Amino acid sequence: MNVLVDTPVWSVSLRRVASHLSPMQQRILRALEELISESRAELLAPVRQELLSGIREPLQFERVRKSLRAYWDVPLTTEDFEEAARMSNLCRTRGIAGSGVDYLICATAARREWSIFTLDHDFDGYAKHLPIRLFKVK
Repeated sequence: MNVLVDTPVWSVSLRRVASHLSPMQQRILRALEELISESRAELLAPVRQELLSGIREPLQFERVRKSLRAYWDVPLTTEDFEEAARMSNLCRTRGIAGSGVDYLICATAARREWSIFTLDHDFDGYAKHLPIRLFKVK
């Protein structure tokens, strides 16, 4: 099964110094590397934009941009955006707020029956109300 990888996970891989990673971050990096080697890691264009947007140093920006060029963006459809809006509305009626990108990740993964690899605990709340699966690091 493919896994849609969220911004914080890519950040551990591409924006952190490997020698400064915590043991948990090292496990996250190994899990991502395994998904990549198995061709199961998926990337959304909005996640690419989020990851690149916070980089102030031009050389680091170019390094991360070039690294991400190895991955194709998942083609998004009108149905993905409509489902993201439906999911957002449903969660909002249950008192859960989230970003448009988060709900687009949820919708894209759910529609394709993929898991979501994230470090963002907001997704734990979404998973209580949405048909999403979260990828867990062992």
